[in-house]
Amino acid sequence: MQSEARAPVTSVALAEESTPCGRLVLAATNEALLACAYDTAEAVCRRATRAVGSGVEFRTEADAAPGQLAVLTEARDQLAAYLAGKVRSFSVPLDLSLASAFTAQTVLALEAFVPYGRTATYGELAAALDRPRAARAVGMALGSNPLCVVLPCHRIVGAKGSLTGYAGGVAAKQYLLATEAAA
Repeated sequence: MQSEARAPVTSVALAEESTPCGRLVLAATNEALLACAYDTAEAVCRRATRAVGSGVEFRTEADAAPGQLAVLTEARDQLAAYLAGKVRSFSVPLDLSLASAFTAQTVLALEAFVPYGRTATYGELAAALDRPRAARAVGMALGSNPLCVVLPCHRIVGAKGSLTGYAGGVAAKQYLLATEAAA
């Protein structure tokens, strides 16, 4: 999964999605998914404004442009298929404008580093990123993943296998890991 260079973000459509692992806010531009977050729509708007500037127009799904609606629909369909165990990864286009450079590097490495149905530790991921002493920084980067579930930060666990530090909470992390294990 790769994030591509995109046009500057000027308009974002937001939608809420109730899932078995919790309520997610989806945010989309005309070209890509900008967020899949265990957060409020207001918090996603604040984060987007901080990341891309104050000139962003926010819309509800009902007022979404056709391109935004297509991205939201694709993301929602893939999310449902993933949670049903029918797909193992996402192909919806992604925009990591809401992530710092280190967060983007970290979350983009996840799928290749820790395959579907497996887990790894923060320290192992830090070592794979050539930063063996940066387990805590990796944890912070994963904690600010703007595309939870889509970029699978739930596959990273504590040093002794403990389920720690997930934006959706431990129950959501358990659910996602159990879904992958069962598929």
